[in-house]
Amino acid sequence: MSDPIRTCILSREEAPREGLIRLALSPDGEVLPDVRAKAPGRGAWISVARAELEIAQAKGKLKGALSRAFKTGDIRIPDDLGQRIGTQLERQLLDRLGLEFKAGHVAIGGERIQNAARSGQLHLLLHASDAGADGAGKLAQAWRVGSDAEGSGKRGLTLPLPRTILSLALGRENVVHAGVTDAKAAGRVSQVLDRWLHFIGPELGSSACESPSQGASALPQGSPPQDERLTEGF
Repeated sequence: MSDPIRTCILSREEAPREGLIRLALSPDGEVLPDVRAKAPGRGAWISVARAELEIAQAKGKLKGALSRAFKTGDIRIPDDLGQRIGTQLERQLLDRLGLEFKAGHVAIGGERIQNAARSGQLHLLLHASDAGADGAGKLAQAWRVGSDAEGSGKRGLTLPLPRTILSLALGRENVVHAGVTDAKAAGRVSQVLDRWLHFIGPELGSSACESPSQGASALPQGSPPQDERLTEGF
C-alpha cells in the first residue's frame, strides 16, 4: 500500500505523508506538532525546514496558511513551535532506536559492531556527537571492508546527539556508537532520522558526517520535552 500524498501548506509541494510533519489543533485552539500523525481532527502538513517555518511565522504567512487549512482564524501558534517540532522528531528517533535495540536489531560496543560490519551484517552506522575520531574511523573501515566498499567515503553518520542521550535511549551506559544490523530496521530508523535532520536543517549547525539521504545537523541540547498533548490524546 503506497504512502498517501500530502501537500505542504507553505511550499505547496506534494510528498508522501511520512516525509512531512503534521500539525493539529488542541481543543483550546493551540497549534501543536503531531509528528506521529495520530491526533484526531483536521490536520495541516508542512515539509519546510525549521528556519523557513520560523520566517513564515514571523511574517504572518504561517497563520494564514493554518487558518485556511483548519478553516478557522481562531488559532494560537506558540512562539516556540519550531523547537517543539524538533524536540518531538528527536524523541521519535530515539524511541525508534530503543525499539530496534530491544528487538535485537542494534549492536553497541566496538567489538560487536566491528564483527557485524566485517561479516556484512551492518546496514547503518551511527556515532554520538562526542565520539572519538579514532573509534569512529575504525568502525567505518570495518564497514567498508564488510560491504566491499573500500576506498569509498562510507563512514556512517555522526548524530547531533551526545553519548548521554544515546545511552538513555538504549538503556545502557556509555553508548558511543550504534550499528543497525537488520536491513528493514535500518530503513525504519533512516526514515525518522532523515525527517528530523531535514527539519532542523544546516542553519542550526552542521556536523561533518554522512547521512542516509540528508546532511546531518546539530541541534542545541538540553531542551526539555515540549507539549505532548497531541501524541498522548487530548
